[in-house]
Amino acid sequence: MDGDLGSGMNGSVNEDLVRRLVESSELHGEFVLSSGRRSTVYFDKFRFLTRPDLLRDLAHEVAGLLPEGTDHLAAPEGAATLLVAAVSLETGLPVAVIRKEPKAYGTLSQVEGHAPAGARAALLEDVSTTGHQVAAAAKVLEAAGVDVTRIVLAIDRGGADHLRRAGYDVAAVAVLRPME
Repeated sequence: MDGDLGSGMNGSVNEDLVRRLVESSELHGEFVLSSGRRSTVYFDKFRFLTRPDLLRDLAHEVAGLLPEGTDHLAAPEGAATLLVAAVSLETGLPVAVIRKEPKAYGTLSQVEGHAPAGARAALLEDVSTTGHQVAAAAKVLEAAGVDVTRIVLAIDRGGADHLRRAGYDVAAVAVLRPME
C-alpha cells in the first residue's frame, strides 16, 4: 500500500483477502474522489468486483459480517449490485437494489427487488469515502419500513465515520484511510 494510507481490518478479517483486494484495485496518480476531494490513491472497485476469485472470497467475507437475524440484503444501484448478488448466492438471502431516484416508468419504485416492510436488511457497499450514497440508500429503506441491521463496506475510505455518526452499525472488510 502507498505510504499515505493506513490499513486496518475489522475483527478477524482475512488479511490475505485484504492484501489481494488492495493489490488488484489500488491505483496511483491524481484522482478526484466522489467526495470532490483529491487523492493520489484510488481504489478501482471494478478491478476486484469483476474477478470471480476475488468476488467469491469477498462475498464469503461479507457474509461473515452479517448480523444474526438478517433476512434480506440491499445495495445502492451501481457497482455494489455485483457484490450484493454474490453475497446473495453465498447466503441464499433475497436482494433489493436502491435507486438514487424513483424509477420514472413501470413500478415508479425506488426500491427494486425484495425488501418488504419489516425486513431486516444488511446494506452492502463496495468502496465508501463519505458514506453519503449508502446513507441515502439506508434512509430510503427505512422509509419503506425496512430495518437496516448493518451497513457492510468492502473498503472503508472514511465513509464509516459518517455512517456511524448517523447511527448505523457499520462493518468493513478493509479499512484504508489516508494518513493525516
